Amino acid sequence: MNTALAILGSAFVLVLVLGLLARRGRTMDLEQWSVGGRGLGSLLVFLLAAGENFTTYTFLGGSGGAYSMGGPMIYMFSSICYVVFYWLAPPIWAYARRHKLLTAPDLYAHKYRSKAFGVLTAVVGVVSLVPYLVLQLKGLGIIVHECSYGRISQGAAVWIGVVVIAVYVTVSGLRGTAWNAIIKDTLMLVLVVGLGLYLPIHYYGGLGDMFHALSAAHPHFLTLPDHGYSVWWYISTSLLFALGICTWPHMMPGILAARSAKALRRNAVITPAYQIVLVMVLVIGFTAVLKVPGLKDGDLALLSLAKDALPPWLVGLVGVAGMLAALVPGAMLLQSAAMLVAKNIYQTARPATSERTVGRLSRLLVPVLALVAAVLTFRGGEAIAMLLIMAYGFVVQLFPVLVASMWRRNPVTTAGAWAGVCTGVAIVSWTTLTDATSASLLPWAPRPVQDLDVGVVAMVANILVLAVVSAATRRRAGHPDDARPATAAATVPEGAAL
Repeated sequence: MNTALAILGSAFVLVLVLGLLARRGRTMDLEQWSVGGRGLGSLLVFLLAAGENFTTYTFLGGSGGAYSMGGPMIYMFSSICYVVFYWLAPPIWAYARRHKLLTAPDLYAHKYRSKAFGVLTAVVGVVSLVPYLVLQLKGLGIIVHECSYGRISQGAAVWIGVVVIAVYVTVSGLRGTAWNAIIKDTLMLVLVVGLGLYLPIHYYGGLGDMFHALSAAHPHFLTLPDHGYSVWWYISTSLLFALGICTWPHMMPGILAARSAKALRRNAVITPAYQIVLVMVLVIGFTAVLKVPGLKDGDLALLSLAKDALPPWLVGLVGVAGMLAALVPGAMLLQSAAMLVAKNIYQTARPATSERTVGRLSRLLVPVLALVAAVLTFRGGEAIAMLLIMAYGFVVQLFPVLVASMWRRNPVTTAGAWAGVCTGVAIVSWTTLTDATSASLLPWAPRPVQDLDVGVVAMVANILVLAVVSAATRRRAGHPDDARPATAAATVPEGAAL
């Protein structure tokens, strides 16, 4: 037990030191701090993409969901996300590079020629990032508390983690996160895949034996039910995750930091192979169903098995992997939220603000937002998987206006964009506050429609309103560059248009 505690403590120190060393030899102006000077190679871009998408949700929420929900959790194995990323990330990169844009709201404001719309998307982004950041801190507390055998409280773990990421993000920005992502991804691959293979053998004799035992005890556990978490819920939730991948504000630094559009496409092709981690996470959750029945918190499934089957030193390493799965994406989320507030809200309100001042304000906001997230972490009790689905419901409302802005002639007007996004966000906000579902929103609808994820229902309403208002206003939106004729395509930089 003392061994596990020592390993966890050493890991916190290592994360802080690596994060601070990452800035050596570089002047941290706003571009260097926020997007790594737009010069990261394929490996670091890959690690950042993995760091942003494989989080405590992967580590705890996936296994906890498999333990509690069973078959419906296969939605998390959503490689279709990277099909969307393959087509959208390169044109986003090229356009942002050409116009020297640093954040997602910069892109929306430039495309729709409206700084006010940029502020709206920044607010939506921050509101989406907060529950995602809370998710990381909530997971961090659980992981460190369990893997230290209770020696470190969840509250203490959260505060330590907040201090560590606030310090190194403030000092080193994106590069500090990229350095720590190297260790995090190595540990995640080795330990999670290892646990997914070892635990079924340890408890059942093999994977096949585990699935046979689970099917015998719970015949329908691994299937999609006819109602509720049905095939329609699965399809809509998978779609929600796929469409949301390029609308997350914290994805933008990783995209803009790439050296080329080719690097982004290459990573979109490679990253789904990393999804093998998700298969192993589901296997771990299924393994726990019969071996640790009756858990009040399904998010503890993976850690409960690890503590039962592994020696303390290895439990400590599992804790380090989980800790990094919280800290690396948490740092990205924190940095992105600070940039949105400083650049897209404050600078818009005060246009005379210089880029240097924006950079300083962004750094000052990092510890402030970290403190806010920590406080909210102690007030929220939602399960990790549900927190992430709620956050995706918000941010995916930006997908229609993002895709429309990539067309050579944007069919969406600024007024239409405003109306659509506000409609979608209002529906998600109302359903979140009232715990409403698609079934309660649409009691007259067929059962498949009632089973749809409410974020997708909100996006459909978003698109309908967007289309009607755009048609009514009869005005093309977007930057003049987006209205160029097709014959000009040959002059467009690599990846600049779909």
